[in-house]
Amino acid sequence: PEIVFHAAALKHVPLVENNILEGLATNVLGTINVADACLQNEVSLMVMISTDKAVNPTNVMGASKRLAECYCQANDLARNAQEKARATRFITVRFGNVLGSTGSVVPLFQRQLEQGGPITVTDKRMTRYFMTIREAVELVLRAATLSNSESGDEVPLGNICVLDMGEPVKIVDLARQMIRLAGLEPENDIQIDIVGIRPGEKLFEEIFHGSEPLVPTQSPGILLAAPRTADITAIKAVMTRLKQACDGFNLPDALDAIRELVPEFSGYTAGSDRQSDSPHFVD
Repeated sequence: PEIVFHAAALKHVPLVENNILEGLATNVLGTINVADACLQNEVSLMVMISTDKAVNPTNVMGASKRLAECYCQANDLARNAQEKARATRFITVRFGNVLGSTGSVVPLFQRQLEQGGPITVTDKRMTRYFMTIREAVELVLRAATLSNSESGDEVPLGNICVLDMGEPVKIVDLARQMIRLAGLEPENDIQIDIVGIRPGEKLFEEIFHGSEPLVPTQSPGILLAAPRTADITAIKAVMTRLKQACDGFNLPDALDAIRELVPEFSGYTAGSDRQSDSPHFVD
């Protein structure tokens, strides 16, 4: 293959919070498997799909995607100048929620509407960035072309492509709009219940870190964030420890590995009883 798009992930925040080792194994070690296979087979470009939750992560899902970003960035920065013609380029594309995608809030609201309500919102202040599936796919493909040497190699080594998500949307406003689009009145025909923030969630998402100054590209809707990563040798050493922790079901060691590469991670607190170190999924 010439191009590999890596979009596989466990992206449901509460699920990963309750199955930390499974989330790390899929999102981090799985990305390493794909990246290494691309290098071994001299794939020209690997595009990794990331998330705004990787910025200042408060949950393990976001931290796991930041770790995956680090591995891809470090490999990109490690490309040997003499071997650029055949070395794999790594491009990470970071964006927020996609309307209508599996697990997103819109299908959930639709099911709740069909059942006559209520619609459940975690917090009245909760906001998220949204774009349509069509917009997301088009911008991801466009970001991939920016890394092509024939187009001038507009993405410097190790940079992350950040999609311009526009203004964040209040989830409660989205719920009210969907009720109105169904020809009903919020609070009268369909109730909106505020159910409280779930484990790992934060009220406001961010699309870039404060130490990642954004630079515009010639392609509308795509910005570049400068690399913020260690060298590949140091990262591989941490990833080896992470794999050993996951294989041995050792949650404390896995969390230590996260914090070594993602010091801004503010999630799991020692002694919390809402986490699970079980190697199996739970319902």
